[in-house]
Amino acid sequence: MDTFRKVPELSLMSFLNGSNNDKTRFVDNLFSGLKDYGFIVLVDHPVDQEVTNKAYNLVHEFFQLPEETKRKYVGKNGGQRGYTAFGVEHAKNSPYPDLKEFWHVGREELVNPDMKKHLADNIWPTEIKEFKETLLKFYSALDMTSVVILDALAMALDLPQSYFRTMLQDGNSILRPIHYPPLDARAPKNAVRAAAHEDINLITVMVGATTSGLELLDRDGKWLPIKTNEKQLVIDSGDMLSRITNDLLPATTHRVVNPDNDTSNRYSMPFFVHPNPDTVLSCIPSCRGTGEKYPAINSNDWLMIRLQEIGLMKN
Repeated sequence: MDTFRKVPELSLMSFLNGSNNDKTRFVDNLFSGLKDYGFIVLVDHPVDQEVTNKAYNLVHEFFQLPEETKRKYVGKNGGQRGYTAFGVEHAKNSPYPDLKEFWHVGREELVNPDMKKHLADNIWPTEIKEFKETLLKFYSALDMTSVVILDALAMALDLPQSYFRTMLQDGNSILRPIHYPPLDARAPKNAVRAAAHEDINLITVMVGATTSGLELLDRDGKWLPIKTNEKQLVIDSGDMLSRITNDLLPATTHRVVNPDNDTSNRYSMPFFVHPNPDTVLSCIPSCRGTGEKYPAINSNDWLMIRLQEIGLMKN
């Protein structure tokens, strides 16, 4: 008989403000959740709900602009900043484009100015009042939250709590507001809102989407719907984390399925946590086991390879 499977729900505030036992319990459950499912849900966290709501409202306003207006802001360098139009990105090895359009916001302020040569400038629409101010505030909140999560994960991997902070300083993390429009004649017959894929980065932090549709591929090989509300955060493990943990924490395969109601819109805002471009992705000592599976690689080189694979950069 199948056992009931449900993504673990954890309290991030218990790690931030709880007792030593609370912190230890969170670290253990974070590790086991990512290992067993690749996803965990945070039922509480320090991201202000008013900022989240305002960001969603402004993103909705942007995506309702005329197509020719949005295309003024098409980004360069693999769409790392600004607007990417409907049907451009596809999952690795998928012959069909994803049924979505999105916007990218990157880091504005750097500790090390020399890192600027690796990072593209943000692009901002002039039509939407407070778009820049609000999305940068939202970016900052998710950025700080991701540091806390990786502090806890470092402890689980027998590393100093601050291990990830060096690679996260001036990290090339991306906030990606996504619009999945109603399904219409533009959609190829076999295309879905987001085909099965793994994220490129270390972890992804996602605020609750406006509608359902997100599913993960369970370690048992079954698709498991992720149910959250707008106040929760979903965390999943990406390719970079899988690589440096020697697949101890595998990247999570997930997708966004098409809705029963073809006229529905869906909005989501994942925050892709990337190290800085100078980071070398190499195996964490506690994860080596009988040997390292992957050679060390520069994180920016790895990113460029993956952007080519999903259609955002040309070879």
